[in-house]
Amino acid sequence: MVVVFGYWDVRGLANPIRLLLEYTGTPYQEKQYRPGPAPDYDKSNWTKEKEKLGLDFPNLPYLIDGPIKLTQSNAILRYIARKHKMCGETEKELLQVDMLENQIMDLRMSFIYLCYSPNVETFEKQKPVFLEQMCGKLRELSRFLGSRSWFVGDKLTFVDFAAYDVLDQLRMFAPECPELKGNLEQFLQRFEALEKISAYLRSGRFLRTPIYWPTAIWGNTK
Repeated sequence: MVVVFGYWDVRGLANPIRLLLEYTGTPYQEKQYRPGPAPDYDKSNWTKEKEKLGLDFPNLPYLIDGPIKLTQSNAILRYIARKHKMCGETEKELLQVDMLENQIMDLRMSFIYLCYSPNVETFEKQKPVFLEQMCGKLRELSRFLGSRSWFVGDKLTFVDFAAYDVLDQLRMFAPECPELKGNLEQFLQRFEALEKISAYLRSGRFLRTPIYWPTAIWGNTK
């Protein structure tokens, strides 16, 4: 059975899910929704469908796998990961996955808030503050990763997919950031070298940009 995955035609919150679907070889069909033109960016391409899909909490992204209908990006990641035993194995690993899932989401959301600043002036004012905080968060992630191949032991878990996407976005945003060198850079390279991930990144299906909606100050262009 083919999984149906829906999201806007941007990278946004969907990229870790796309990466995990590809890595696990899950057959899926993606439904991409497109906003209307500026200045209104009409959402009716999505809103005309959202109440007809049988979702408990209609939102994007969503995943439909037969009778299973899910929203919330991390819930979708966990659902796919559980099927493939990618949520950690020991109690310690399970707890670390839970912790990292939220730590990475905090970093993602702080970046999103910056990118969706109300205007360029606010963006430029807040950018140095964000970069300082970002560097601290990256140092913490670097210390946690240490010399391991992946964030939780020697096996991939779904948090590696979330971490890759956030770190890759930050690498695009601040390519000279020293905290994105060393073991975090090696992590990115190791992840991109995975056979199925490498094939996906080279394919026409991979959506590198735009990262965010046209209303964002940064990451809104192809």
